Amino acid sequence: MRRLIIWIAVTLFGVQAFAQELPLKKDPIFQEGEVLTYKLKYGFLTAAEATIKVLGSDVKFDNKPTYRLSVDAQTSGTFDIFYKIRDHYDSYIDKTDLTPYFYQENIREASYRRQDKARFHQDDKKVVANKGTFATPTTQTFDLVSAYYFARSLDISKLKIGDKFKLNYFLGDEISALEIEYVGKENVKSKLGNIRCLKFSPSIKPGRVFRKDSKLYLWITDDGNRVPVKAQVEILVGSVTLEIKSAEGLKYPIGS
Repeated sequence: MRRLIIWIAVTLFGVQAFAQELPLKKDPIFQEGEVLTYKLKYGFLTAAEATIKVLGSDVKFDNKPTYRLSVDAQTSGTFDIFYKIRDHYDSYIDKTDLTPYFYQENIREASYRRQDKARFHQDDKKVVANKGTFATPTTQTFDLVSAYYFARSLDISKLKIGDKFKLNYFLGDEISALEIEYVGKENVKSKLGNIRCLKFSPSIKPGRVFRKDSKLYLWITDDGNRVPVKAQVEILVGSVTLEIKSAEGLKYPIGS
């Protein structure tokens, strides 16, 4: 379960962050006060829920103002009895270029405990964390949370069906890459309504969780907000779906 939740989180937060440096839109498409909530379903059962917030911050890095991005995730229902998860993540990002300066996590999953901090030095292409210094391939490397918000503000006006991109992110004391393919556009029925979405397919590795022929798909609103509304993947036994529950404080009306 823990490995599965991490994979879904990577997909949710990182689907549009590309390996090469790409231009951002003139202004971020999110704002302070935005709150998104999601549920992770195994079959028809809700296994976990997550809340993602954009908060104001008085903290500065290199004398530059920041947003604080905060995520709380926990199991629910029967899953909470057998495998309790209470995870919290914070990421402080630059208000202009939206890259991260600092990331921290407090992981509590059953008997597993982990607390970690990471300082991102983008210009020097390195991340300094609890277990050492890690070299990064570009000046745009992210944690799980910051990748999501940076990606939503990218200029992807020239994206074509079949285009593939790579995301570089720091997770679990290593720098990893995830390849993502743009599939096209589809209408998706969600708690926010019937919405036109951009559809992506991130790469996955078969193993203890995923089948050899498993496909992972993610749908993001094709509007000013670019909010992920759904992710779905088949696993060795059954399927897992991530669905949006609510969205508050959006900068633009949904669907516009």
